[in-house]
Amino acid sequence: MNQDALPLAGLKVVEFTHMVMGPAVGVILGDLGAEVIKVEPVGGDHTRTLLGSGAGYFPMFNRNKQSICLDLKQPDGLGVARRLIAEADIVIENFRPGTLAKLGLSYEELSKDNPRLIYCSAKGFLAGPYEKRTALDEVTQMMGGLAYMTGPPGRPLRAGASVIDITGGMFGVIGILAAVEQRHRTGKGSEVRCSLYETTAFLVGQHMAQQAVTGAAARPMPVRISAWAIYDVFETSEPEEQLFVGVVSDSQWLAFCRAFGLDALGDNPDYRANNQRVLARDAILPQVRALFAGMTRDALVEKLETIGLPFAPITRPDELFDDPHLNAGGLVDLTLPDGRATRLPGLPIEFDGERLGLTRDIPAIGADSDALLAGLGYAPEEISALRASGGVA
Repeated sequence: MNQDALPLAGLKVVEFTHMVMGPAVGVILGDLGAEVIKVEPVGGDHTRTLLGSGAGYFPMFNRNKQSICLDLKQPDGLGVARRLIAEADIVIENFRPGTLAKLGLSYEELSKDNPRLIYCSAKGFLAGPYEKRTALDEVTQMMGGLAYMTGPPGRPLRAGASVIDITGGMFGVIGILAAVEQRHRTGKGSEVRCSLYETTAFLVGQHMAQQAVTGAAARPMPVRISAWAIYDVFETSEPEEQLFVGVVSDSQWLAFCRAFGLDALGDNPDYRANNQRVLARDAILPQVRALFAGMTRDALVEKLETIGLPFAPITRPDELFDDPHLNAGGLVDLTLPDGRATRLPGLPIEFDGERLGLTRDIPAIGADSDALLAGLGYAPEEISALRASGGVA
């Protein structure tokens, strides 16, 4: 899709972020066509050099952005930041509460000169007793009930991806887009806040509602009472070739029994209704497990796909590089900082049948500093002076 045709083309975003939550807001806006300027400290965002599980943060969440390096503690660097913001539609920040305010970059200060500014702060908590606490994705998964629900009893387990950082960032984007629409009517910007803790609570809200409806607290997922009799991971005849299968309606149950020759189960009037089958799970599941254990995963997949039942091979993230469906348009070609090529997931949205692609590769540290400064009206000798002062790199 042409850059000018993208949904958010024409919006300018200035991003003061690191790690995942804030950059996730920026990459979504950038993929949707906004011009995103990432303000990094001199020397670059420290997220660039994380090891282990953090090594993928920067490549995944910083495409479709420009990079400028500013020392915000230097008057020259702070002056450049204020000029960038004066022309911006949106500011994103995810530093500790009060960090940018101490530099004079709060919403209250910036909106005086730019009343149309939309200012999104991505924090650990919204207003309340915990507001000043430092939070991380894992912290809020633990205190928000998600880790309890994911692991077996007594062994809380965080989800295997930065789900709260990313979904918290998504809520930030929702708030920003709502503020843009409101600005169309009022001509004024807004301050938007999104958070990790309240995002976690929203995600486990279904389990809170379960307690409200049933009177019993939800049990962790590994020992939960499923809403369906067949909704589990099954072993096949091949070691480590597991398969998830779900049978979630009465019509699916009959189709499943016919396809796999389980006529005694399908014809049993005691199993006709879903809730009857849930109560008879201990009688049904051993028969299904025994059947699946004698079949290859490929054979099961072929049959399940033919009859249209929900199923999923248990897949590692690295295997997704070769997934035929993702390779039909779901992966974006990128260049890693060391020059190697890779493909990473694009935004999971289509517009008029088209996927959103790459308009800018992952930026090198400060790669766009000179061009952005020139665009702000700085003359070449002024840019040289800014670099000499240490305010810009």
